[in-house]
Amino acid sequence: MEKRKKKKEIKVALVHDHLAQDGGAEKVLKILTEIFPQAPIYTLLYEKDNADKYYKDKHIETSIIQKLPWGVKHYQWYMPFMPMAVEFFDLSSYDLVISDTSSFAKGVITGPETNHICYCHTPTRYLWSDTHSYINELKYNKFFKKIISLILNYVRIWDRLAADRVDNYIANSYNIKKRIKKYYKHDSKVIYPPVEVEKFFPSQSKEQKKEDPYFLIGSRLAPYKRIDIVIEAFKKLDKKLKIFGDGVDKKRLKKIAKGDPNIEFLGRIDDEKLRKLYQNCQAFIHPQVEDFGITPVEAMASGRPVIAFRGGGVTETVKEGKTGMFFEKQTPEAIRETVEKFQTYEFDPDFISQEAQKFSTKRFKKEMMEFIYEKTGYSFYD
Repeated sequence: MEKRKKKKEIKVALVHDHLAQDGGAEKVLKILTEIFPQAPIYTLLYEKDNADKYYKDKHIETSIIQKLPWGVKHYQWYMPFMPMAVEFFDLSSYDLVISDTSSFAKGVITGPETNHICYCHTPTRYLWSDTHSYINELKYNKFFKKIISLILNYVRIWDRLAADRVDNYIANSYNIKKRIKKYYKHDSKVIYPPVEVEKFFPSQSKEQKKEDPYFLIGSRLAPYKRIDIVIEAFKKLDKKLKIFGDGVDKKRLKKIAKGDPNIEFLGRIDDEKLRKLYQNCQAFIHPQVEDFGITPVEAMASGRPVIAFRGGGVTETVKEGKTGMFFEKQTPEAIRETVEKFQTYEFDPDFISQEAQKFSTKRFKKEMMEFIYEKTGYSFYD
């Protein structure tokens, strides 16, 4: 039998699109740094204010975007230059490169002997699946939209060519596996993202608190998260809604909710408060389409059911009637009907929490190491 190549014998590099927020991709990167603690992180830019929590002690190499005027705070301006910037990274000395990406990181140029494994959250949304809605939602006139369309066409060609630089793809869900096949023409292995389910657990009380019942929703406050339709739904329901998170859509959402005392914005919250919010809510609401969706799994780990739009990765994590319920249309009316129907159901918190364990960080690490060994022969077991 061939001897496994030892951990200490190989050089590993991690590549990430940009460290500018604390989202699902950054949670994956965090666990990858635990598997490969000595691996440097190559990224287009690093905004310490938003992403320093897990990476302040890591060796981080940034691109030329970091040094350009407003390159960190307004990095979106430099999107046309990002393909070039990511190609400047010199990864020729590494045996294994793992890119964690939903856009440009997969396009790094590696040496002929380097194994490049890509953990793909999605083929770049605004270049493929969401390109038309992306253009339509831009607040520019038709002339500028045409220019942006031309730029996206150039970047789309690069993105398709860059996709062939990857040796092996991992998809974060079966939903994304289909997209990788459609847009990049590559097969992929599904390994669900790591969710820190060990941080969440059902309330110690056998009965959920009834004195102040509420429904919960939370994420980055961005238009595509569709929190607006949940607010509209609850304005006509005599039920409390708590919203956690911050983001560019906050002002608009507060305007929609204005005057309704049952809708509360909590802003950014710490882990302890989040844990209690999950434990004591009646249900967590998930109205958007996500590639995977970490917050619904966190809510499930806390023993609480999920009310979700039937689309994206949540269809792979929520079992209807057992760990949650689905609504079929992204409308306030559909949400109201489902919330009212939800009141007639009973859910078992322990069963829901047990289902969430399927998406643990321990499981993610094991499946990642097994995949790497299968494709490269490198072993990372102690």
